[in-house]
Amino acid sequence: MSDPNQWSPWLADGARQAAERGESAQWLAALRGAWVAALEQQVAQQVEWDGPMRFGMVGASPPMQRLFDLLERVAPSDVSVLITGPTGAGKELVARALHDYSPRHKAPFLAENCAAVPANLLESELFGHVKGAFTGAVSDRPGHFVAAHGGTVFLDEIGDMPLEMQAKLLRVLETRQVRPVGSNKSVNVDIRLVAATHRDLAKASEEGRFRSDLFYRLNVVTLTVPALSERPEDIEPLARYFLARACAQSGSTAEWSPEALAALQAHPWPGNVRELNNVVQRAVALGGPQLTPQDLGLPQP
Repeated sequence: MSDPNQWSPWLADGARQAAERGESAQWLAALRGAWVAALEQQVAQQVEWDGPMRFGMVGASPPMQRLFDLLERVAPSDVSVLITGPTGAGKELVARALHDYSPRHKAPFLAENCAAVPANLLESELFGHVKGAFTGAVSDRPGHFVAAHGGTVFLDEIGDMPLEMQAKLLRVLETRQVRPVGSNKSVNVDIRLVAATHRDLAKASEEGRFRSDLFYRLNVVTLTVPALSERPEDIEPLARYFLARACAQSGSTAEWSPEALAALQAHPWPGNVRELNNVVQRAVALGGPQLTPQDLGLPQP
């Protein structure tokens, strides 16, 4: 079902089935996330853009070119990849590029934020459960590692994964098998694991907050996404791209004034690319045909 306009009835039907089975809210959240991603992809295809872009990401700065060059070499392989970088820098975009430009691109890409799921539900979300495994488990349910068979599992904020769950994940990576919660039977899995974190996992492993053996297993190849402050030459191209995308999404037209671009360039961007995108969307919603510094809502220097 590639047309996201047809997804609303499907989501409604999925919600009904999930309620009947007593499944967790994360199931519906994952569906909604896939729907939003499909809508964003559809909008991105409508954007007329001839600026610097590789792997679906805007960037011509040296740090981004180094990232793109390494991504180009790593994507076709099957090794585990650890993506590091600050919050909002675009780590999930890199993970999706690793999948989309790999031999696994026709199989599912399933993502989970380890910091957003309660510890007692994370094992079920990743490895699945059988009927009766716990209160509310009224039917068998495959986890991400089974549902993404042949594809990619992306674990965001893996530095926040509980230690007990880290041990179980390590065993899955070593045996290539998962055992659903409540089951005594293992299931073979074939996935590529991509993980991301904004934390220093090497330091966390030294301090006993992250398993060193899992760190070494994940850290086969590390891709570092730079902060926006480390790539200031990309601020204007990103702002122009986000503006074109926001206008395509809203059906409006707008352009940057020189003063607005100067204000964007002067801002430190602690929230990185995500913050810039939010600022652009706000400007399009509240501004006129020519966007000024006042439309940005940024602190005045």
